[in-house]
Amino acid sequence: MQLLDGKKTAAEIKIEVAEEIKRIKAKGGKIPHLVAVLVGSNGASITYVNAKIAACEKVGMHSTIVRLNDTVSEKELLEEVDRLNKDDEIDGFIVQLPLPKHISDKKVTEAISPDKDVDGFHPWNIGKMMLNLPTFLPATPFGILQLIERYNIETNGKHCVVVGRSSIVGSPIANLMSRNSYPGNCTVTLTHSRTVNLKEITLSADILIVALGKPEFITADMVKEGVVVFDVGITRKADKSKKSGYKLYGDVEFKGVSEKASFITPVPGGVGPMTIVSLLKNTLLAAKGK
Repeated sequence: MQLLDGKKTAAEIKIEVAEEIKRIKAKGGKIPHLVAVLVGSNGASITYVNAKIAACEKVGMHSTIVRLNDTVSEKELLEEVDRLNKDDEIDGFIVQLPLPKHISDKKVTEAISPDKDVDGFHPWNIGKMMLNLPTFLPATPFGILQLIERYNIETNGKHCVVVGRSSIVGSPIANLMSRNSYPGNCTVTLTHSRTVNLKEITLSADILIVALGKPEFITADMVKEGVVVFDVGITRKADKSKKSGYKLYGDVEFKGVSEKASFITPVPGGVGPMTIVSLLKNTLLAAKGK
């Protein structure tokens, strides 16, 4: 079993991005600028946004956090999105999800300019992805593709099973793994909560991508020998033995499944760091596109 070390790979990519930004600066160009909009005080959201801002600083990219109270109205948030769309100093921005219940994620996502949508969630960019046209790819699927490339994992003709059909991870990665390119050319099965014979399907997977949000859902008896596993899920559970007071779990029962896998991502340190670095690459792409 070989560990798909997202932390190490992300660090290597950060060096490459930093070098690119140095070249832009040396030529007198504009330093890319990423803005993160944070609504409310959700602990996980704050952690994610801080990690993204820290990554920007690491590579020499400008970054800003726009903090809004969770009482902000949908109209006020949409006005902020409009302001960011019109600000030429800003190359890309994200609105950290989830949003408070009184605000529509869909409305906010659709209000973001496709040219600044570095999360890759706008319908315009999703449509371009479906047609295999150049665009911003959703950050987590983009991160998985980069891990596949960096570890030279064969995808041609393989059976890829995706567990979870979210618009952020499951559905986009299913599309990307089936396209006529590398990584890609897989036969893809997209499974979900209504799939009847899930174990039978996962047992046939050469590549298994799990994005369900259910800790340790995939167990060793659900995978075959030699499978390549990408565990996207991350769940906090209280654990008094830990200094942080909690332990992180993926969607895959790591100990058992890793004994059968040829490659597997750990949680934490697998897909998560790759998601953040993909956001940096998309922001760099947005800056170059101007």
